[in-house]
Amino acid sequence: MAQYGVDSPVNMIEGAASQSGVSWGAILAGAVGAASLSLILLLLGTGLGMSSISPWTDRGASAATIGIATILWLTFTQIAASGMGGYLAGRLRTKWAGVHSDEVYFRDTAHGFLAWAVATLLTAALLGSVVGSILGAGAQAGATVAGGAATAATAASAGAAGSPAGSESSTGPMNYFIDSLFRRDSVGTPAAPADGMAPTTAAAAPNGNTASSNAEISRIFLNSIRTGALPPEDARYAGQVVAQRTGLSQQDAEKRVNDTYAKAQATLKDAQAKAKEAADAARKASAYGSLWLVISMLIGAFVASFAATSGGRRRDL
Repeated sequence: MAQYGVDSPVNMIEGAASQSGVSWGAILAGAVGAASLSLILLLLGTGLGMSSISPWTDRGASAATIGIATILWLTFTQIAASGMGGYLAGRLRTKWAGVHSDEVYFRDTAHGFLAWAVATLLTAALLGSVVGSILGAGAQAGATVAGGAATAATAASAGAAGSPAGSESSTGPMNYFIDSLFRRDSVGTPAAPADGMAPTTAAAAPNGNTASSNAEISRIFLNSIRTGALPPEDARYAGQVVAQRTGLSQQDAEKRVNDTYAKAQATLKDAQAKAKEAADAARKASAYGSLWLVISMLIGAFVASFAATSGGRRRDL
């Protein structure tokens, strides 16, 4: 049987075949370095971003500027951290003897990609709450859009119908319109009721009856806003209550009721529209943020793979 020397091609091929094509030590070293640099750069970017934000409208960077700067910084972070991690993985890996150059190129590329993947998992584990908030913002925005129409009405009813009877300190949005409904004219003499009796003033009415009538009118308005129109019988009844407490004629009282109802309806609809616009803006920001985050991560994977091949070539010189 033929014997081969230690440095013979056959022994070299057998040794290369028995040697693993993955240097996990180099991959982990590159991943730890990339994750550490990513964390440092993310903290630095957060500090720079917070320093550029101001609560004053005429100071600080705009929302569009901050968004663009965030995208650029995330991309820079991926390029710098992934490049360093890939280079370390390629430079520190075990030298393969007797392996074809194409196979060496593939293995170096794979080492860079694996280092980037492990570093990404480590960074996601450290910053899981941040990633979760970005991805969860889209779902929360959809829920906000669905519930935006009911938010304004709920907030309005909480101030009026939800306040205890006899309370004069409630400040719900609907209470403003109810108070304006029962205002007495400071100029002129109130019109006398049709039956010739003296009008019942708000001061003369018991406090409990005043609070009860306010809550009742609030419920009428809120139900009409929910259904979309104020029924004539409700407008007539509300006009009677207003006429009794303000001294207005029934016709003038009903006109005040309809005018006040129109103002309240317009205000609540405007609040609903603003809630929907804010939810839609949050949804779009979440979608754009997720897309750019994916793009920056793909760039990082490419840079890590390329840097690993460069480090591998330097290692084999």
